[in-house]
Order: sequence, then structure tokens, then C-alpha cells
Amino acid sequence: MFRQNLQHTGVAAETVPPPLTSAWMFKTGGAVTSSPAVVDGLVYVGSDDGNVYALDATTGAKKWNYTIGTPVSSSPAVSGGIVYVGADNWTIYALDAKTGKKLWSFQTGEYVESSPAVSDGTVYFGSGDDKLYALDAKTGEKVWSYTTEGQIYSSPAIVGGIVYVGSNDGNIYALDAKTGTKLWGYKTENFVQSSPAVVGGVVYVGSADDNVYALDASTGAKLWSYKTGDQVESSPAVSNGIVYVGSRDGNVYALDAKTGTNLWSYKTGDQVPSSPAISGGTVYIGSFDRNVYALDAKTGAKLWSYKTGDNVYPSPTVSAGTVYIGSYDGTVYAFAQGAASTCPIGNSVAAIMSAAATILPLARPFVARLMNVTPTVLGRQGRFHCLDGRFSYLVTRRI
Repeated sequence: MFRQNLQHTGVAAETVPPPLTSAWMFKTGGAVTSSPAVVDGLVYVGSDDGNVYALDATTGAKKWNYTIGTPVSSSPAVSGGIVYVGADNWTIYALDAKTGKKLWSFQTGEYVESSPAVSDGTVYFGSGDDKLYALDAKTGEKVWSYTTEGQIYSSPAIVGGIVYVGSNDGNIYALDAKTGTKLWGYKTENFVQSSPAVVGGVVYVGSADDNVYALDASTGAKLWSYKTGDQVESSPAVSNGIVYVGSRDGNVYALDAKTGTNLWSYKTGDQVPSSPAISGGTVYIGSFDRNVYALDAKTGAKLWSYKTGDNVYPSPTVSAGTVYIGSYDGTVYAFAQGAASTCPIGNSVAAIMSAAATILPLARPFVARLMNVTPTVLGRQGRFHCLDGRFSYLVTRRI
């Protein structure tokens, strides 16, 4: 689920400290702006190539894909063996998590780039038709909808029977989860595509008016705001009394959750619409400078980074000892702990290629079985990558 849980805290259940090495990469046919969901050993993610993918979380092998035919920017939510995801064809889909078979779909009046949240048998999501929808999770039947005055690309958080969501009309809304009745609204000075995080009775959210806001979750009263240097599309993460958030001014900020005081900021090389994931004492986040960063949660010091082939818009997901994230370069990346120096054949390109040439004929049938394909399907172009002293075969072309 986008932002780890219904509260959208952005805090992972496990600690994966850097440095990390590449575990695997999966290449799609379009930009990846969807943030991965990882459930029961599978990574679910959308792509601008029009597909929803299910990948093996350990190897990156494709288990299935469901073709929609239009970009999938929405981040999947997985609940009760069902994958819920929106697409640019104005539709939200419910897919069988094991097979990818379509169970139902529901068409709205515009793009669905908001990421669904599933609570108590109901799927909540926003649409570009200005509405927040609540659907029956089993049947897709509409329970209720609430109409704002702007497109909804923000993803709803659900806490204590209340749905919190932003709108391009500049408001943050609190709605009754059962009826859709408006409980309160808070007006900012520009559109709100940031998704709220709700922690300790406080709603934390960003706005395109350059501010990060802290609002009383019961009343909507403003507790504090912090002004950055540009729009805040990033969704805040909240951990140990600190709010972490990115800004299109290129900074990652750490703010005191009670006062909004700036504790530290880290300057990347470009805009940061990506939302942070907190894993133990580490903040993982992407930037339009093409990098994925690991920052010290207390000091903001850079601990590790990895440069992808294009802007990193999605948010990282931390699960099973691995950090997963997509990039505009069309790739889904998986990073795990491991020291390349433990590789038994050495780290030079020559050594790795030599080993690959020696064992490739023997390895191909084994790898084929793991990937559930015939040996002839595997291309001759590939490479062996060392991770914790193990070989993992990364297919770079299929024939």
C-alpha cells in the first residue's frame, strides 16, 4: 500500500541500513511513476507502458502482467488477495493477486492517478473528475462519492473512521468513511497533490503553495506550517517525532513534528516530488537528479546513493530486507544489503565475464526453471552480479 499503511506514516516495519547493492532490475516499456507494493513475496507496480506487473520480490522475475493499455501511475494496494490500482483510462481495477485476472473494474470521469486505500471492505481513491470514491472492495459497487472543486491526485489516508485527502482545489478534506459526509476542510493557497500522513491526532500534508502543514485531525485547525522554497508534492513521513518530506526546491526536510522547526535539510541536485520511506535510522527518497538517496534520519548526512537512468518520481518501498523503487528510465530497481568484495570470483568486469562464459551453458536451464520459461527463451546477453557472495543472473534481453 502507498506510504506503507492506512495512516500513510511512510515508516517500514523493518530496518534495512545502507550501504546497499543492486539485487535485480526489471525493465518495463515505459516510465515507472507508480510506487511498488510488496506483499507475500511479490512486487506489484504499474508502468506508463500500460501494464500492471507482478514480480518475484527476490529475483525480479515476472510472474504476470495485466495490460490496461494506458499509463498506470497509481500505486497498487493489495488486500485480501486482490490488487487494486487505477489507470489513465479513467478506471480502477481489482485483479487477482496470484494470477492477474481481472475481478472487476469501475470507470470514473477522468484519470485515476490517486493510489487506493482499502479499509473495512471498502476501497477509497480519488479521480481527476474531482471526486473521492468509496467502492465495495469485493464487487466494485459504489458506496458513495464526494465531489470537490478540483482534481484529486492525492491518495487518501484513513484513521479512526475518517478519510483524509487533498484536492487540486487547494483543500485538505476530512470525510466520514462510512457516509462520505464532510467533517471539515482546510484551505491552502494552491493545489494539494501530497497525500496526508496522520499521526498522533495530527494531519501532516504538503501543498503547492510551498508549505508543509500540520492540522488538528479532529477539527482541521492549523497547528503550524513550514514554508519551503517551492511546491511540496511529496507526501510526508512521520517517525520518532520528526516529519520528513521533499520539496520541488530540491531539498529533503526534517521538521519537528510538534513545532515545525527545521531540524535539518539535505540538498539534492533537482526537484524532490518523491515521498520518503523511513527504515530504522535511514530515510530513503528519490530525486529528479536521477538518484535514490539514503540519508541519516537524525542528521541528514548522506549514507548512500544510486544513480538511475532518469528522474526518480516514485516513492521507495522497504520490505523483506530490500528497497524497491521505480524510475522514469522504465526500470524497477531492487537494492539489498551486501558487500561486492565478498564475491568469490573477484569484482573486475573481466573476472565476472569469465565466470559467466564458463558457467552460462550450465546455468541457463536452472535459471529458466526459476523464471518459469524454457531455456531457449533466455537471451545470450546477460551478466552475473555478485551479492553477498552469491551469483544472480540478470537477463538484459529475451529472444
